[in-house]
Amino acid sequence: MQRGSVIIDISIDQGGCIETTRPTNFDEPTFVQHGITHFGVTNMPGSVPKTASQALSGSLIPFLTDLADSPDNLTAVLQAGVNIDAGEIVHPALK
Repeated sequence: MQRGSVIIDISIDQGGCIETTRPTNFDEPTFVQHGITHFGVTNMPGSVPKTASQALSGSLIPFLTDLADSPDNLTAVLQAGVNIDAGEIVHPALK
């Protein structure tokens, strides 16, 4: 990246997606490394809870509508999110 660029790492809570980034906070939200400004504040949605909740709710509506319309025919996206089925843990990450 060119000097003067800015990186905002929104996945810093899960380890980040940029090699040079690290978690920061609102007291010291940025740091410069290799001439590039990095912003890695953890839990960014927590700083705007109402907006974050509205965005999450809005993004869930299409999935809930699909599920309500056809509960026995889950789309691939919904199927990937199933953790427990008929009382059994089915998601590989939880087994």
